[in-house]
Amino acid sequence: MAVDPATLRIQLYPAEVLRRKAKPVEPGAEAEAVGRRMLELMRGAEGIGLAGPQVGLEWRIFVCDVPPGEDWSSETDPPSASKGPAVYLNPRIVSHEGGLEPYDEGCLSLPGITGTVNRPPTVTMEAQTPAGETVRVTATGLLARCWQHEIDHLDGVLIIDRMTQASRLRTRARVRQMEKAARR
Repeated sequence: MAVDPATLRIQLYPAEVLRRKAKPVEPGAEAEAVGRRMLELMRGAEGIGLAGPQVGLEWRIFVCDVPPGEDWSSETDPPSASKGPAVYLNPRIVSHEGGLEPYDEGCLSLPGITGTVNRPPTVTMEAQTPAGETVRVTATGLLARCWQHEIDHLDGVLIIDRMTQASRLRTRARVRQMEKAARR
C-alpha cells in the first residue's frame, strides 16, 4: 500500500498541501482504506466533512456525514442530510440551483475560525465510490454546502477565500496568528 492510512492526520492552515489542486484517485482497496481513516479523523474532530488535502493527500477524495437534525433531513427530496457516512472520489458539481445563500461555515483545517460563505442551496454532484461505481446525487441545505466546501478543498480553495468581506475582517487576526505559529 502506497499510503499508510494510520499515518494520516488533519493538516492545519497554512499547510502547503491545502493550497494545491488535488489529482484524480483510482478506486480500489487503498482508496477505501483511506476513506475509512478519513471518516475516523472527521468524527474525532466532530466534523461533517474532510477532504484528501486536509489529511496531507493530493487526492480528489472526500468523506462526509451530515447527521439529520432540526433543520436537516435525509428523508427530503433532495436530502439536506446524509443517510450515513459516504466516501466520494473524483467528485464534481455538475449543476446547481437557486441564487447564493449565506451560511456560517467552519473548517477542521482552520480551527476556531468561522465566517459567512455564500453558496448555491442545491447542487448535483457526480463522483465515484471506492468500489468504482459512478454516482450522480443531488442535495440541498447543509449536505449540499458540505459537498461544495469539500470540493473547494480539492481545488486548493479555503473558506477564508470565499468568506464575505465582513467575515474576512473579523477573522483576520486569527488567520494571521495561525500563519505566525506555522513559521515558528
